[in-house]
Amino acid sequence: MNASEREARIRDFLPLVRQIARRLHHVVGAAELDDLIGDGTVGLIRAVDAFDARRGPSLEAYARRLILGAMLNGLRRRDPVSERSRRIVRRAEARRFALAQERGTMPGYAELEREDPQLRRARIAVYRQAALSLDAPFPAGARRPAAAGAEPAQVAVARSLTRELEHAIALLPERQRRILKLHYVRELSLHAIGERLRVSPQRVSQLHLGALAELRRTVPPR
Repeated sequence: MNASEREARIRDFLPLVRQIARRLHHVVGAAELDDLIGDGTVGLIRAVDAFDARRGPSLEAYARRLILGAMLNGLRRRDPVSERSRRIVRRAEARRFALAQERGTMPGYAELEREDPQLRRARIAVYRQAALSLDAPFPAGARRPAAAGAEPAQVAVARSLTRELEHAIALLPERQRRILKLHYVRELSLHAIGERLRVSPQRVSQLHLGALAELRRTVPPR
């Protein structure tokens, strides 16, 4: 195959590169379409250069496989999150839905993180690198900045502290979690909480102080 034939083959299959790139871009919205086309073109050139008609598949079938493979490799290179972290999160999601089918209710991540201590770090890595579109709704659980003029560093620190606090509260015993919710969210007095839980105010105070001490130990002040 001379140079002109090679160039003609590459040109003929460029629409295939764009077609595969658009499909992959639809699935992976954070990926840049131009990057996908660029990586796919490299895969196409390799396919044209390495193609051997005696091995069976057509050039189109062979090129399609190499084009998609080159695009996926490009996505992996540009992904700031390690494949190991993503694998841990995928495994946890599968476990979470399996438990939901068994119990009829969706378990929280705190339970899964007790089973796999690596899960929390992996989830944080994935969450921090998740792309946020200005045209799309906020992700579930995400919060808007507290004030338009707030310093970005202060907002980031506040959000990080909030996430750590929520995680630490989720690990507390159920009764302590309930007391904190009734006291700080429902704004009930410790005496009223004691009546609701049918325990003495002194016991409520002990549980309350114990919960605060555990939170201070887990999430030290900054």
